[in-house]
Amino acid sequence: MSETKSHSVLTSPSRGGAPAAGHTPPASDVAAIDELRTLYKNMRAEMAKVIIGQDKVVEQLLICILARGHALLMGVPGLAKTTIVNALSQVMSLQFNRIQFTPDLMPSDITGTDILQETDQPGRRAFVFTKGPVFANIVLADEINRTPPKTQSALLEAMQEHRVTVAGRFFQLPVPFFVLATQNPIEQEGTYSLPEAQLDRFMFFINVDYPSLEEERRIARETTGAAPAPLNKLITGDQVMKFQEIVQRVPVPDHIFDAAVDIVRRTRPRATDAADWIKRWVTWGAGPRAVQYLIRGSKARAVMHGSYLVRMEDLEAVAEPVLTHRILTNFQAQSEGITSATIIDKLLAGMQGDSSRG
Repeated sequence: MSETKSHSVLTSPSRGGAPAAGHTPPASDVAAIDELRTLYKNMRAEMAKVIIGQDKVVEQLLICILARGHALLMGVPGLAKTTIVNALSQVMSLQFNRIQFTPDLMPSDITGTDILQETDQPGRRAFVFTKGPVFANIVLADEINRTPPKTQSALLEAMQEHRVTVAGRFFQLPVPFFVLATQNPIEQEGTYSLPEAQLDRFMFFINVDYPSLEEERRIARETTGAAPAPLNKLITGDQVMKFQEIVQRVPVPDHIFDAAVDIVRRTRPRATDAADWIKRWVTWGAGPRAVQYLIRGSKARAVMHGSYLVRMEDLEAVAEPVLTHRILTNFQAQSEGITSATIIDKLLAGMQGDSSRG
């Protein structure tokens, strides 16, 4: 009886974000979470000056930033992917650089290179490192799959190590640092598909879809007249890092940890207890990094919505962007119209069924 009561306290916090018994964060963290919830609403309102719709995309990008992750945006041309990232950097008062990836782009074009320059001493010259566009707080890697693997690997080091290597020397990147990359799903001629190892470095895979009918009407009316007003800067880089630390300390009930591990393990067809439909449709499942990102993303979403601990709805909300690019479907799944999103929906439905029976 006591176990049942304890479980209900953990899984049923109020919608207003009241902390569960035994999971009350410090008063300073509570105040910071309340501040972030208000700030999040203000940022959404500010970005709405230039971005119509795409609320889910904006929320997922902010979750990714608070969780110290990188994001890959997939969408056809003209859906404001670049505009969203640019607007986000403006309201966050962060340095923003855009890199247009092309087949002839070299690693030094993004990391920087040594340039021979005159010194103070007459007739003497020395090599001086000139920083590339990757030295920014937010880097938009536009059409990342258009550049060769050598250049992709240079960006991969920056994403993973937060530094670049030039001529055997290390150069630290500024903090905070995020890579938000885009891909075009239509035109694939002359592109270099990202290997699974690099895809796994992206915390979220964000699908940018077409706007709704009403949103598209608003786009026609509101974006074809006078230039939009400049966006107000609402948060600094130091505040971003402060909120990132708050996110790290958000309490996570044990059943959320168990659920995150469970859903990731269920994606693996080689597991002894894998479901028959997973074996039929999936070639490769998600790895342990997916568990880490599920928890980190759930923490970030919880504080953005004013909750003082992680809830099951937070985990379910981040499951698709975390797992989509980590579940590799086979030919049979593709021939039946089964996608990674379909599999994730089925996994979540199965977990909810198990929970209700329990």
